[in-house]
Amino acid sequence: MQQKISLILAIITLVFAFYLSNIPNGKIPSFALLCGLALGITMQRSRFCFYCHLRDWFEYKDPRGALALLLAIAVGLIGYTVVIGSWQPNPISSSIPPDIHAGAVSEILFVAGAVFGLGMVITESCISAHWYHLSEGSFLSFFALIGTGFGFFIGFNTWNALYSLRIADAPVIWLPSYLGYGGALILQLGVILLLALFLWRGFADEKEENASALVPSFLQIWKNLWTKQWSYWTGGLIVGLIGIAAIIRMKPLGVTATIASWVRKISNEFGLIPSRLNGLDAFAGCGSLPQHFWLNQDALLLLGIIGGSFIASLAGGHFELQKITFKEAVLGLIGGTMLGWGAMSAIGCTIGALLSGTQAGALSGWVFGVSMLLSIWIGIGIKRRFFCLKPPLPKPKITLHEV
Repeated sequence: MQQKISLILAIITLVFAFYLSNIPNGKIPSFALLCGLALGITMQRSRFCFYCHLRDWFEYKDPRGALALLLAIAVGLIGYTVVIGSWQPNPISSSIPPDIHAGAVSEILFVAGAVFGLGMVITESCISAHWYHLSEGSFLSFFALIGTGFGFFIGFNTWNALYSLRIADAPVIWLPSYLGYGGALILQLGVILLLALFLWRGFADEKEENASALVPSFLQIWKNLWTKQWSYWTGGLIVGLIGIAAIIRMKPLGVTATIASWVRKISNEFGLIPSRLNGLDAFAGCGSLPQHFWLNQDALLLLGIIGGSFIASLAGGHFELQKITFKEAVLGLIGGTMLGWGAMSAIGCTIGALLSGTQAGALSGWVFGVSMLLSIWIGIGIKRRFFCLKPPLPKPKITLHEV
């Protein structure tokens, strides 16, 4: 029954996308909806989550998820270089391309990444993964996303002070403008390769015993597509390719622009934030300019992510309303607030600031990633030592039923 409902919802979404593509100025919003649909399905089926993948490495020394993150960055980096290079052949004598997620590199960015990382440790997810966890029935993600909105509200009220303190004079560094496309690509792919070798070092494949060697039928492959977890590399590859498609057709991926826009619009109406946010709208990234609630590409991308993950969770039988305690709800709000403030101050989260930023060759993406990584490592250590009563779970096995 759930699979039939998911099929109906998928058809409705595709029909709506077709309708949007045939109205004036509707082709890009339609494409954004389809991108979000593909991204939501991929993230839900492959469990693509920055925090979860990094936690698996820190706690279990399982590098598969972290390698998938590096794969997504590498694939997008190559695609971005080709696409932007065709638009702007000489990066050294040109300005930074419009719309790429490049932020000011300063201590504020580092602090924002660290706060965002601690928010992930508390809520056990990043903002993008909270959207697909919400589609699986997670009330913790609901409270975390409410907290994220409040974090953006706080961020808008602290922005002017931080901008005057450090952000206004901080450089926005786009690596191709210093090294050329080839130099920037080689440098970043080299860093990714070194990280991949470090992660893989000493890791031994474990195979599931008595696994069937028979070639599955087409029907079984289709069933496994919705009932079995996709492999890590499949998720990383598809996310990277979606990032390339997004920059070609619309703008870089980001999942916080809609929350930021809603919070800013509502807060402005009640005079709860400064009427002028100095320099904020000059930065490309997960912008916060008030927009129509749904008829824009950011909102439709988010709608597609929610819809795609919900369709995938229904089809795989993973949707279930998950009860939480009052303490968990409070922690969700606190951690979500940290996520929101960090994302607002960095002008993006793991998808916008980190993934889209590094793929575009912006130094801000790498700085945000390093800060977030250190924060998660420290946060997990504190959480395990002082708050966790149970020892870490055994290292997950690699199984052959992943698709």
